[in-house]
Order: sequence, then structure tokens, then C-alpha cells
Amino acid sequence: MSSLNFNHYATIKSMAEGMLDAALLMSNATQLFTVIDQGPKFNYYIALIVLICFSLTLQVVIFLLLVFIAKTDVNEVDNQKKLNLWNKIAIFLVGATLLMNVFITALGAQKRDS
Repeated sequence: MSSLNFNHYATIKSMAEGMLDAALLMSNATQLFTVIDQGPKFNYYIALIVLICFSLTLQVVIFLLLVFIAKTDVNEVDNQKKLNLWNKIAIFLVGATLLMNVFITALGAQKRDS
């Protein structure tokens, strides 16, 4: 039985998180288009624009952080403390993005019939 390759595991984990982030990114882009399309008369127009833009920005930062984490060798002892910190930061940012998207959904960023 071969031992677990932690670099391979970390890379696969980062890729999976990145794919979920891409799905959320597309969803937020659609929500932003919908809110802009409905115009300033839309309830919570400014709040939704700000939240969606901030969510999109965080998602790009998370993506870049995950790429950086995936490219760093976890087997090198010198990198492990740094990777642990970056992983905690990524988890915090994902949580903040999740919370933000709960508010976006609650404020109703969906197309309404005229």
C-alpha cells in the first residue's frame, strides 16, 4: 500500500473548491446582470450591487489564494506553517462569501415579472 501524497490531495481539494467558486461566480454575475437590468427602481438596488460586487471580488481573491496554495509543496516543512495560515484565511473568506450570498439571496436578486 502506497502512502498518501499530500500534494496530490491538496491540489485535488483546491481544484474542487475552485470549481465550486466558479459556479458561485457565474451565479453572482447573473444576479448582478438581473439587478442592473431591472434598474434603480428595484428594491435594495444599491445594497445588492455592492454585495454582489464585493462577493465577486472575494471570489477572485479566494481563487488566486487557492491556486497559490495548490502550487506550494506541502511536504516541505518550511511551507507547512504558511500553508496552514493561508488555508485558514481561505476558509474565512469562503465563509464571508457564503454569508454575503445568503444576504444577496434574502434581498431578492432574482428577475421579477413586470
